[in-house]
Amino acid sequence: MAAPLQPGAASPAPFGRVITAMVTPFAADGSVDLELAARLASHLVDHGSDGLVLCGTTGESPTLSWDEQHQLFSAVKVAVGGRASLLAGTGSNCTAEAVEAIAEAAALGADGALVVVPYYNKPPQAGLEAHFRAVAAAAPTLPLMLYNIPGRTGCSISPETTARLMDLPNLV
Repeated sequence: MAAPLQPGAASPAPFGRVITAMVTPFAADGSVDLELAARLASHLVDHGSDGLVLCGTTGESPTLSWDEQHQLFSAVKVAVGGRASLLAGTGSNCTAEAVEAIAEAAALGADGALVVVPYYNKPPQAGLEAHFRAVAAAAPTLPLMLYNIPGRTGCSISPETTARLMDLPNLV
């Protein structure tokens, strides 16, 4: 597991050196297969991943309820223990939901959070900055990774906005 990040002292690899965006396995009935997710996470860690991203877009976050995401994170946390850093996807196009999700991720013991640029709404850069500041303030000790995927969100955070956000001590 990567060493805990101290605010203002970002390591070149604060979440690990091999960070895998983990898929979310589903059962035949469409429910999240928590047992298989735990086995998959252990397999990934046993084979070199020292960081896992859960509930990013690769992990089907748009199709999971917040409760399913929390259950998945808890199952993986138990499975890998302290053997890998766990980054929880906590993004939403709704700032209030993203704030709630990041607070819950911190409470569940996440090592960091992946926060996507708000999708669909296409906010201006000032709106993106306000969104990310609110999310960062909700979990001030949890390291955050911005997730800029314009092809999926329809919006892109500019380098200038990112530079302004670098005053946040938990943004890495």
